[in-house]
Amino acid sequence: MNKAYLLTGGNVGDRVSHLKEAAENMERYSGKIMQRSSLYETAPWGKIDQAPFLNQALLLSTSLDASALLKIILEVEEKSGRKRAEKYGPRIIDIDILFFNNEILNQPDLKIPHPQIQNRRFALQPLCEIAPGWVHPVFKKTILQLLKECPDKLDVKKFLE
Repeated sequence: MNKAYLLTGGNVGDRVSHLKEAAENMERYSGKIMQRSSLYETAPWGKIDQAPFLNQALLLSTSLDASALLKIILEVEEKSGRKRAEKYGPRIIDIDILFFNNEILNQPDLKIPHPQIQNRRFALQPLCEIAPGWVHPVFKKTILQLLKECPDKLDVKKFLE
């Protein structure tokens, strides 16, 4: 089985329900969620004049390869109402593959590890909760080390439902 670390996020509508629905759909169509982080409320990144996001890291065990997993992710996002209208803009749901096993992929539509994870506290903080010792296959640093060195100072805090 393959091990995929995912990050779900959204800042439109009922954020908690959208993240729960995304996790359920990922499990329904792609594999078993082995771990999930707490929910984190995060300041918007890239385009700051929008509502805060909720984010959650998931560890998915899947028989799919990375390309097939991406296809399922795009379908789940679309079924959830995701519209890709504005880069870094508001969204109902966003699902990113952060890591897939220890693979390094650089395809036009799929880059693994996620090319900006080391610069995004909103991804590292929830991931660190479930995988602090996971080693980035390019940088050869743990998630905890990357979080400590992260230049992003945006606010990321546990969300209490």
